[in-house]
Amino acid sequence: MTRTESFLTRLQAGEALVADGATGTMLQRMGLPAGQAPERWVLDQPEAILSLHRAYIGAGSDLFLTCTFGGSAYRLAPHGLADRVVEVNRRAAELAREAAGDRCLVAGDLGPSGQLLAPLGKATPQEMADAFAQQAQGLAEGGVDFLVIETMSDLGEAQAAIEGARRATELPIVCSFSFDSHGRTMMGLKPAQAVQALADQVQGIGANCGKDPAEYVGFMQAMRQAALETAPDLILWAKPNAGLPRMVDGEAVYDATPEQMAAVAAQLREAGAQVIGGCCGTTPVHIQAMAQALKA
Repeated sequence: MTRTESFLTRLQAGEALVADGATGTMLQRMGLPAGQAPERWVLDQPEAILSLHRAYIGAGSDLFLTCTFGGSAYRLAPHGLADRVVEVNRRAAELAREAAGDRCLVAGDLGPSGQLLAPLGKATPQEMADAFAQQAQGLAEGGVDFLVIETMSDLGEAQAAIEGARRATELPIVCSFSFDSHGRTMMGLKPAQAVQALADQVQGIGANCGKDPAEYVGFMQAMRQAALETAPDLILWAKPNAGLPRMVDGEAVYDATPEQMAAVAAQLREAGAQVIGGCCGTTPVHIQAMAQALKA
């Protein structure tokens, strides 16, 4: 059985898997300069990337994401890396695979493009799909076990990302949205609508980032109800922030404690989430508490 088959089999058998926590905010704590792309460290500071992955493994993560949230040509262009998309994503996947060995699963991370689709913006669905296909190619070549399209707000962009990823690989796909505007994404999408629109295109759907981690319980409940009606085998994914950041002496501070995140993790599991981790502000200490709560 391949690692990818193991991922699906374990979840279909009812197991809950612990994901990792934040990447960007953790790398900033490790010295990543403000404004610099974390993907630059994939090339220039690989030991820092390996150290972060290993910290989450030590905390109890069953899977973690590659350092490629901003790994599309759109996001890499301002940092002079637009012509190295496949290389950056392949290298990030190789580093993650090196850290994971056979102990953990590796998810290839595809974050939002930062662009608006026409007519609100200039990007066409075809152009956006091309960019995501390029990124997915590098991740697949580097050895990821599945793909996670995350922090999506626009259903059209999510569909373009899925289309692009499917061009590059047949690996399973999880698509996760950020519901941070009164239970909707910035573009007005509700959790149940995401399931209804995409359940036949991906293996998993979820929610990540956001404001209050406790809100994610309701998101999972809505997704589970919609999935029961359309795709009962759909994997549900949850990676909430450790609250909203406050700026203290120029540094972002997140208020949710490891104990609070552990309590939320247990509630998310009860609500139907099968993969549970953290997003911005969550550290290996948070993930360790969450893992203990989920595996008690």
